[in-house]
Amino acid sequence: MTAYERHPPHPVGGTIEVIAGPMFSGKTEELLRRLRRASLAKQAVTLFKPERDNRHDTTDVVSHDARRQSAHAVLNAVALETMLEQMVDADEMPDVVGIDEVQFFDEEIVAVCNRMADRGIRVIAAGLDLDYLGRPFGCMPLLLTHAEYVTKLHAICTITGRPAHFSHRVEGGDEDVQIGGAESYQALSREPYNEVVVRSHHRVTSSE
Repeated sequence: MTAYERHPPHPVGGTIEVIAGPMFSGKTEELLRRLRRASLAKQAVTLFKPERDNRHDTTDVVSHDARRQSAHAVLNAVALETMLEQMVDADEMPDVVGIDEVQFFDEEIVAVCNRMADRGIRVIAAGLDLDYLGRPFGCMPLLLTHAEYVTKLHAICTITGRPAHFSHRVEGGDEDVQIGGAESYQALSREPYNEVVVRSHHRVTSSE
């Protein structure tokens, strides 16, 4: 039984749910599972993804265990809301909206999610809560504070075998956003992660 299933039945009206965690923790898999359940309940479901995430397919959302679902690839939060308004105008407003890799959207996505929820839509967003340097990732901190439901998932540390909370970049550049999979990242628990990454709260600055 997942943390989500231990919650009381989903309330009537719009809400925001956030599925957070490191890479390889099953965030997309959990998002797709919830959307499938909503579809089985005869609810209208729409899935969005950021256009920049083209690792597997330009349109489908694909989990690391190869589950997939067709999605709308959009450039930013404004484009997402514009597409939603087109659905509303066509009398096709969804009951449930899923957003994968939400950390790649600009901060306006938080306001868009709130507006969708205020219209009675159940919004389910999945994304990384920390970047490869262990810093809060993009819009995620603000989105988490607005969510009625938060599910925190963990991966398995590739070194210790314990629950992993961090995504360590093993190859590539130093850009904040770098799309990649197992060839570029590994999941680590706190101790091995701290051996390879010096995070901000460990840095000592000299006093003037």
